[in-house]
Amino acid sequence: MNILDKLERKLGRFAIRELMVYIVGINALVYMLRYGMPQSDAIGRLMLDPQMIMRGEVWRLITWVFIPPSASLLWIFFILYFYYMVGTGLEHAWGSFRFNVYYFTGVLGTALAAFITGGGTTALYLNLSLFLAFAYIYPDYEILLFFIIPVKMKYLAWLNWAFIAFTLVTSPLAYKVAALVSISNYFLFFGREILSTTKRRGSSYNRRRAFAPPSRGTIHKCTVCGMTEDDDKTMDFRYCSTCEGAHEYCREHLNNHEHVTAKKLAD
Repeated sequence: MNILDKLERKLGRFAIRELMVYIVGINALVYMLRYGMPQSDAIGRLMLDPQMIMRGEVWRLITWVFIPPSASLLWIFFILYFYYMVGTGLEHAWGSFRFNVYYFTGVLGTALAAFITGGGTTALYLNLSLFLAFAYIYPDYEILLFFIIPVKMKYLAWLNWAFIAFTLVTSPLAYKVAALVSISNYFLFFGREILSTTKRRGSSYNRRRAFAPPSRGTIHKCTVCGMTEDDDKTMDFRYCSTCEGAHEYCREHLNNHEHVTAKKLAD
């Protein structure tokens, strides 16, 4: 029994059921507030700001997860629905307690990254870690990209990993730390399994190499040009009776070569 099993037995009753329903619902409310009252400073009061947290606004440690992405009214519906689908899919696969642990580990990691760098951040990488977990568990699940093109989750996951790598190479330090720390939950949950799978694949590959039949060598080779039967399946090869030793030639060089003598061999 691993540590998560032990924690679940002791603390499982405290898990928030349907956590993603609450998060998506509050995101929708905040979006409508910003959409209907653009002059309000609701978003500014929710942002993850280490300096303001140190001044006593401790609610910012969690309220930043309720800030919706900047998108049109049409697109925000599909974005929030996608968050809901991914979150509930993970909760159905793991149970409420493990999903809570995964999500709040990402929240803690993102907050920690903000304090390390001194700058605020968004829920982008936290939500990305949810998507990567969903793609790992349901790699062949298909969605309609642009409502037309069916794409499997595993391929979209590779694009997201590329986005993270691009962030680590080109973005300022604050974004680099946020990208790494906020997906720490992904490696905590799947790191051991990924390493085990990689080792098994490596062992299987080595076993296949060890038991693979040796490659077939060539039988005939022209002494002059080096042609073999692999180069021309129809070529005839003959030994020269005049040459000292076993020297084989193709049709072109059988009667057109310098004979090998004992003196030349000695030289």
